Amino acid sequence: MAEQLTIMAIHAHPDDEVIGTGGVFARYAAEGIRTVLVTCTNGEQGDAPGGIKPGEPGHDPNAVGAQRLSELKESAAVLGIEHVELLGYRDSGMDGWEGNRHPDAFWNVPVEQSAARLADLMRRYRPQVVVTYDENGNYGHPDHIQANRIALAAAAETGIPDKLYYTAIPRESSREMFETLRANGLIDFDPPEDFGTPMDEITTFVDVAPYTRRKVKALEAHASQGDSVPFLNLPPDLQQLIFQTETFILHFNRVPTAPAQEDDLFSGLR
Repeated sequence: MAEQLTIMAIHAHPDDEVIGTGGVFARYAAEGIRTVLVTCTNGEQGDAPGGIKPGEPGHDPNAVGAQRLSELKESAAVLGIEHVELLGYRDSGMDGWEGNRHPDAFWNVPVEQSAARLADLMRRYRPQVVVTYDENGNYGHPDHIQANRIALAAAAETGIPDKLYYTAIPRESSREMFETLRANGLIDFDPPEDFGTPMDEITTFVDVAPYTRRKVKALEAHASQGDSVPFLNLPPDLQQLIFQTETFILHFNRVPTAPAQEDDLFSGLR
């Protein structure tokens, strides 16, 4: 493939592509940039129809995975994602879940094995910009942590990406978001005190306001998953407020002209 401008996001599960990168996918697709999503697992540890959780009667992991991949196809179409690559590993579940111990779970696959597959995709698409999670997977999810590990390993092996970013949720605005969700009766818990990233560590703020409706539509495609429900039940003006900016930490940069504070993941590349 020709080395056109390309963004590749490496996510753990179907639906992860929406919250942190749905806006940049939609924006860059509209700007003619090639968009590539790598989804590492099939999401078998998600909710079954009716909100049935893993381990409960009626939860069929294979059926859940098939449903979530179907939802992913619809979400990607809404966001304009040109290429969706599935690594097909088994969902490990949240930290401490029984699924963590399954021998085929993504968490248990040797990093060098899955990183080699991702490196092949990097060689195929040659992305200048790669996006994934931070070292803690943003909130400690085993599959998010593993996605970070293989992304860094593949980037190091290939030397292809010019810039690699971590998705980030500003700590201050995340508190406001949770307060809004609580005020609307959509959640009944508070986040940990250290949830989110301190504002002074965030390097990149991307305006995706024209694409918030697409993010909502993409979330609707994943409506089988309870995590989407609080956002889908918000009034449109609050959805717009929450989704209109996506934020990132620039982890490494080989572009000398990129500014220290960015409003574009492709700063210095175009």
